[in-house]
Amino acid sequence: MTLTTTGLVIWIVLLAIIVIVIVPLAVSLLQRALRAARNIEAYLADMLTAGLGVASNTAAIPALDDTIAVAVAMMPVAKDIEVKTGAVADFMARRAAQGNPQ
Repeated sequence: MTLTTTGLVIWIVLLAIIVIVIVPLAVSLLQRALRAARNIEAYLADMLTAGLGVASNTAAIPALDDTIAVAVAMMPVAKDIEVKTGAVADFMARRAAQGNPQ
């Protein structure tokens, strides 16, 4: 099977188009894709750093539940302290009114 002159010209033109247009275009697009992938990788690294910072800054939030539980448990004690200090204040006010500083 032999190529005719027309077939040979078409073959050479197609090869030239592939070498001159298609290959450089493919290389350019692959370079752009690689650059975008590297940018995405950098952004993901930044996101990981930020996420770890958020996680470490919010790690103490469960401890707030313990704080609230302790505060609720302290309410009756605080009320007792308030009542007793009120009684002491009344006692001191009565003594001061009687003129006895002791």
